[in-house]
Order: sequence, then C-alpha cells, then structure tokens
Amino acid sequence: MKRNKTSVKVLTFFVYPENVEKHFCKKKDVLRAFSVLIVLIFFASPTFIFAQNKMPKFFLAHDPAAQSVSVSIDNKPFTTYLYPDSLTKSVLYPLRTPAGTIFTRGYPLAPRPQEYTDHPHHLGHWFNYGSVNEIDFWNNSSAIPASNKMKYGSVKHQRINKIVSSDTLGELSVDLLWITNNNDTLLKENSTFIFGALDSNTWYFDRTVTLTALNQDVRLYDNKEGMFAIRVAHELELPVQRPDFAIDKDGNVTKEPVLNNATTTGKYRNSNGIEGDETWGKRANWLKLTGKIGQEEIAVAILDQEQNVGSPTYWHARGYGLFAANNLGEKIFTNGAKERKYILNKQASVRFKYRLIVNSKTGLTDIFLHQQFAKFK
Repeated sequence: MKRNKTSVKVLTFFVYPENVEKHFCKKKDVLRAFSVLIVLIFFASPTFIFAQNKMPKFFLAHDPAAQSVSVSIDNKPFTTYLYPDSLTKSVLYPLRTPAGTIFTRGYPLAPRPQEYTDHPHHLGHWFNYGSVNEIDFWNNSSAIPASNKMKYGSVKHQRINKIVSSDTLGELSVDLLWITNNNDTLLKENSTFIFGALDSNTWYFDRTVTLTALNQDVRLYDNKEGMFAIRVAHELELPVQRPDFAIDKDGNVTKEPVLNNATTTGKYRNSNGIEGDETWGKRANWLKLTGKIGQEEIAVAILDQEQNVGSPTYWHARGYGLFAANNLGEKIFTNGAKERKYILNKQASVRFKYRLIVNSKTGLTDIFLHQQFAKFK
C-alpha cells in the first residue's frame, strides 16, 4: 500500500532511536521506549496508514482543469458540479440514483434517443430567476441570438470556498455572481451544498442559497421562471399532447415534431394530495415525481423549507420534465389574483433553502416526506 507523507514521517520517528531519545528524560528509558515503539510500528501504524488512505463515504474531488467537482457516495457517482465558462450558469449534472441510473435529461450536453430538444437552458439542476431588474437569467443559453443577448444575464462561478469529504456528509460551498450582458453585477450568491444519504436506497442534497444585492436595489419581480429546478430524464416525464422535435435513434434531431410517449411513466404528487399536471401552480410543502427507467422504480422529491420567503412555494412543474420550486412567482400562478414584487435592498441579503431526495426501488411515501419536511430546518 502506498504511504502518504504523514505516514512516512510517523515511521521515520519510530525507526530512529535518536528521535526517541529526545522525547525521554532518562537515557535508561530509551531502550524500553524504543521497544514499545517497534511494537507500534507493526501493530498500530498499519491501521493508521489504512485510515489515512481510506476513501470517505461522501467524497468530493475538484478538477480545476475540467472546472468541475465530482461527488460520490459509497464510491458510487452521484453528481458533478460543473462551472465551465461555456455555460450561462453552473449546474449539477448529471444526477444519479443510488443504483447508478441517470435521472436528469442528457440534452443538450449528452443527448439521448427520444429526448425532446426544447428549452436548452434546462440542464441538470440549477438555481436562478427570470426577472432580476427586468433581466432574464433563467432562459439564457447558447441558443440565444447575439442580437437578443442584452435581455439576458449569466450566473458565473467565482470561487470555491470549501470542499469537505467525510464519512458523515459531503459539503461544497461556492460563490457566484449574477452578471448582465453589459457586465453589471447585480447579485452575489453563496451556495452551500450538503450531500447525504438517508439509507442505502435514498440519497439527497441540500442547497442553501444566499443572495446579496451589491451596488443597487434589486427587483426580483413576480415571474414564473424560477427558482430551484431540475430537468428530468424522458422516462420520468408525463405523457405530452403536443409534438416536439426530439433525438432519434441515430442521435440526430428529428426533421419534424414527434410524440414520444411510449416510455414516459412520470407522475407528480404534492404534499396536499394533488396529482399530475394539476400540481403546476399550486402551493405545497413538497412535490414528488415517481416513474420508471428500465426496470428501476424511481422517486424524486423536492422539499421547500418553511423559513423561505413565500413558503409554501408555488410549483413550476411541467409534465414535459421541468421540475421547479418558485418562491417568488405568484401572479402567473394565481391568474393575477395576487402579485409579489420582492425587492432586495442594496447590501441586503435573502436566503433560500431546499432539499432534493432521490430514491431507488423502495419509494418515498407521503408520511416519510411529511416527516422529512418537519425536520428540514
């Protein structure tokens, strides 16, 4: 087994008697102490070396060249935090179940057959908003023509503050900047991700987002495009009625819009017992999506936190695979009956916190999710 530098230093201390002599007052005790330390070399240090090299249960690995941080649980990949300059926002992509199945859409980075090619800005998991001082941060992507870019903003990774791997939890803390197309920075964001496991079939991550207005008041006016979101795999979509362009079996985009409903198995259910497409625009503590990919039964739930502004959140959850919690949208979800005009004053901050839970094979019951919500502080 390869020894790290710490292990080598320990062995060096043990082997050389002069190191022992410096740490004992009486030279007659040196031989006795040295004998004890020789025993420790053969019995204690192998355990020490093994502990030094053992991979933690929750392991995060930063690759600066790839601009990514990979996350594994029990030596199995969970997700990767991606922050390349080519993206208009940092994302977790892809996301996997404990059984190893990818449950987020592959398009546009790694398209898979039958996937629809709508909304190229829907990628893995992300957090942003559709109206920030009337700038759209939600819909921006490489598909936006240069002539329209002034209407859109980007959420750019700034730095990694902390990476923690351990047998208890994994943690990633990052700073990001919300920047308009003319380089006006409106918000500073700190996002802290906690990666954990509730059991061998159930993984989760928490995301705590703190937004700070920098040089001016920031208007986060009522908009349906937000906030904590994922785009799920085609199999977890609900059957759709409107044809769209999709990826064919050869990996090409179809020449005409198609309906690919043969393998869609998704079903939404919220904390109030409302199901299907009717969950869109409703307020609830949590929303669950169940379905099947291959032979694997999968359940994905997003929990709002009751301390969030606008809790219980409205759900911008679409049958075609967009699954999002939107705490600041209201007018669109109430047909104009209510309207939220949230303003973050200069130098002020606001915090949002969410949990995403994914289960493989055993399911997520309503009772279990109610309990999780009650404990989610």
